[in-house]
Amino acid sequence: MKPLMLVPLAALMSVCLAGEQKVQIGIKKRAETCPIKSKKGDTLHMHYTGKLEDGTEFDSSIPRGDPFVFTLGSGQVIKGWDKGLLGMCEGEKRKLVIPPDLGYGDRGIGDKIPGGATLIFEVELIKIARKEEL
Repeated sequence: MKPLMLVPLAALMSVCLAGEQKVQIGIKKRAETCPIKSKKGDTLHMHYTGKLEDGTEFDSSIPRGDPFVFTLGSGQVIKGWDKGLLGMCEGEKRKLVIPPDLGYGDRGIGDKIPGGATLIFEVELIKIARKEEL
């Protein structure tokens, strides 16, 4: 019988099934209260800092002072964000490690993100705006 191997939670959250790439999600700070969790269709107000694996920062909303606002699950952001920001609470901070297939793929973007880059984001959910359901 083989010994039982303990696997870190972050590794469990990033397991690949049938070759599908997954976002690694790490919780850096939990919200004190969580009356609602983010879901597809919500408008999220996020602060973020994006880095490459070597630590090079390519973008951040923090120096601008304005959170980035978008609709979750609508294709307005990279697929890694649409997947990695589900179920978040206001005030929560996460670290997302996004494989190239869920980021900018083999093409990269501009001169800051090369093709095939794994992206690392530190994100904070400032506000969830939800349309009233009918």
